[in-house]
Order: sequence, then structure tokens, then C-alpha cells
Amino acid sequence: MLTPPDDLCEDILVSALARGWDVTVASIAYRPVGFGSHHWEIIDADGTRWFVTADELEIKRHSLLEPPDAALDRLRASLAAARDLRDSGRTFVVAPVPTRDGEPLARTNDRFGVALYPFVDGQSFSWGEFSTPAHRHAVLDLIIAIHTAPSAVYRHAMADDFAVPHRDELEAIFDRDRDVRDCGPYARRTSVLLVENAAPIQRLLARYDELVMESRAQPSRTVLTHGEPHPGNTMLTSDGWLLIDWDTALVAPPERDLWSLDSGDGSILAAYADATGVTPLPSMLELYRIRWDLADIAVEVSRFRGPHFGSLDDDKSWGILSSLIGHISA
Repeated sequence: MLTPPDDLCEDILVSALARGWDVTVASIAYRPVGFGSHHWEIIDADGTRWFVTADELEIKRHSLLEPPDAALDRLRASLAAARDLRDSGRTFVVAPVPTRDGEPLARTNDRFGVALYPFVDGQSFSWGEFSTPAHRHAVLDLIIAIHTAPSAVYRHAMADDFAVPHRDELEAIFDRDRDVRDCGPYARRTSVLLVENAAPIQRLLARYDELVMESRAQPSRTVLTHGEPHPGNTMLTSDGWLLIDWDTALVAPPERDLWSLDSGDGSILAAYADATGVTPLPSMLELYRIRWDLADIAVEVSRFRGPHFGSLDDDKSWGILSSLIGHISA
């Protein structure tokens, strides 16, 4: 996120780090990187650098009626799976440091899940295309190592329930008779954009539901997945490639990690099949491509159905939403 959260001041964060990890903060600086979680770099009293993330639990909910505790449970399970992977010998996993109580994160201010990580020096990348074919193949090797990990790493992970986060809010906006709250500069613009493009979005939702039914009929194909192995979640260090941001880890079909790695020429999918003996299914690749677009749209719709003030993050979200709708409706 480009701006720090209004309702998580640094004093609260510093207190949480002391309480949860016995870390005494000497300096703290917000880092506007990524999009979804908030990040800080800290230096403790001993001069050690750390990286801190905070996730707003209300935003992580899958629906308006879901309690924040459910979002916290999902986040805890995903980060615990990352810790288990790291402990199993997958040293490329940048996993959270356990709290004093052995938890992968701490709840702070009743609204945020906070996790602490070692600070990693290395080359970072942005969302988009892989920098080189070698980069893409390196990430494939990491994914294969995750998917073939021992069954013990599944012990904390939740299974993918195929929910599209905030789908209820997305579908509600198609109601032309519903009053649109004037809760920010993008509220009415979002409503108009979605209503004008309702037909292609609803077709996409229907296709997604068909593919989910197909996937549920094949439960034996599931593995532990990262969920978002795009370039922005990779780093290159002196020790090799790393995979970061494990807040979406789930037990799911392997295509959840493969659709974004697929270069389009079949080479990545063939290499995966050769290494694992599992042939990726075109229908499941389609499922997760659709899921990505629907989730992005629904998350941004949810953002603009609530109070917002035209921040840099709001502007970026509107750009994402407009681009996605344009792509789907083309």
C-alpha cells in the first residue's frame, strides 16, 4: 500500500512488537511497497533490521457478514503453512518469525494481523511479466518444491473454498434500483461502470461457478499452493531465489500456482508435468485466471462501496478496476 493505515499508529505497532516478539524498536519507517498489506522497516535496539506487515482484517473478509475473526484464522493458517514449509527445508520460503507464543502473527488494535520477518537484502521485482525466461523457470522450480513437499506441511493450511472475496458486494452493485451511497469520489463512478458492464461480468461469474463444480469433483489433485507466485512476490539474493508474501497459501489444485507461470507455449506446463507426474488441466488453468480477475474486481468494488477520500491508493485501485472491466468487456 502507498499510504499507512489511519487507524494503526506507530506507537501501537511498536507496542505490539514488544509484546509479541520482545523486539525493542529503535527506528521505524513505513515502506510503500506492494498492494494489499501495509509494510514497515524497523531497526531494533541491537541494530537488527526487520520487516513488518499488517493486514486489515475487515478488508480480508470474504463477505460483509463474515466476522473479522474468520479472516484472521485464514491469515494465521496461511502464514503457519509458510513456517512449516521453511522448517521442512524449503529455505527459499520467507516465513514469519513466531511470536513468543509460537504464533505466526499477532492481532493488534483488534483490526490488524501483524507479522514479523527477517529483513532480506536482494533484488525485488514488480507485478507483471517475468524479467527473463530464467526468472520464470526459477519460480517454477520453487513451485515444484512446494507442491512436492511432505504432507506434514499441510497440517495448518486451509483448503481453497473457491470463494471470490467480496462477491456479495460485487453482485449487489448490479441492482439498478439500489441507492448508491455517496461515500467517496469513486462510489458513483464504480456503480455506473459495473452496471454498464454487468452482462460480461455475470457471464464470467457463471463460467467460474461451472469450473468450480468440475474442480470439486477431483479432490485428490490438491497440493499446498502459494497462490500468487508472480514476479512481485519473488526476490533474487546472493543465496538464490526467494518467494515472499505467503498470506494466500492454501491447499488447492496445482493450477492455482501455474496459470500465471504459463508462458503460453506449453513449456512451463510440460516441465511441471515431467517433474511431478501431474498434467495441468486447461479447465483448471482457466478457473484460476477467471478467479484472479473476479477477485480483483470485487475487492476494488468493496473498497469504493465504503468510505474513501481519493488517496493515492484509491487512485491506483480505480485504475486497476477500470482496466480489468475494460479487458473483460472487450
